[in-house]
Amino acid sequence: MTNATTGWHVPEEDLRAYARGELEPPMLWSADTHLTACAHCRAVLAAAGDPVGLDAGWERLDAELDVPRPGLLESLLLRLGVADHTARLLAATPALRGAWLGAVVAVLLLTVAVAAGQDTTGSPTLFLALAPLLPLAGVALSYGPGLDPTHEMAVVAPMHGFRLLMIRTVAVLGAGLGLNLLATLALPGYGLRALAWLLPALALTATALALTARLGPLPAPLLVGGGWVALLLTAHAERAGGDGPLAPFTAAGQGVSAAVAVVAAVLLVLLRDRFDLGRGDVT
Repeated sequence: MTNATTGWHVPEEDLRAYARGELEPPMLWSADTHLTACAHCRAVLAAAGDPVGLDAGWERLDAELDVPRPGLLESLLLRLGVADHTARLLAATPALRGAWLGAVVAVLLLTVAVAAGQDTTGSPTLFLALAPLLPLAGVALSYGPGLDPTHEMAVVAPMHGFRLLMIRTVAVLGAGLGLNLLATLALPGYGLRALAWLLPALALTATALALTARLGPLPAPLLVGGGWVALLLTAHAERAGGDGPLAPFTAAGQGVSAAVAVVAAVLLVLLRDRFDLGRGDVT
């Protein structure tokens, strides 16, 4: 049924369903838009339903229109069974966005290309030195004012700062370590030596998180990252042109990294009450 003003009318069956609250999108949205401009259909709707039912229909429509639409990452997390509020926090993590992940992939591809062109009798020093810094950088970018666009919402959210930090950290570590592992597979000639970055990465990240309770979410990773670079430079100087691996990538160095990771994790748990977003940051 058409007229010269609107060009068409909502079918009466759809109007009755609308009045009963049974009309589903997208017909619901189409009917709502049409009703704002068509007096005829509003009159038919008024005759087909009671005012209480109509008010309920409008409230339902407003609620559906106000519901935020989840993005690709959030939708994937929801399908995997992650709670909706946790999925929203993870999806809002700056370090999980395309720009950061793309930069990590580009850096890893470059270092893998350099390492693949070297003699595999040694160790991929550049790759091993850089790989632990990437998860650390992701953690630094995932928490705190100035870096997290949702920081203000996190401040007023009924969630302890330590839990938010752990949720974000696990997500970033999952992405960063996963990309590092994929890059490691591209260096089959080095065997298990190409995995010597894993324990240092865990040690650096755990240490930075433990120091965050005292120094803040950005200074702590910067200090730890600077310490890692200084350690590598010192180890390189002490090697004095030798062909063996740097000290952090030897068996003894790996043992030290594992011990540091464990101690830092214990300290992090002991200091968990120092994380309090309710006072703007960590204390």
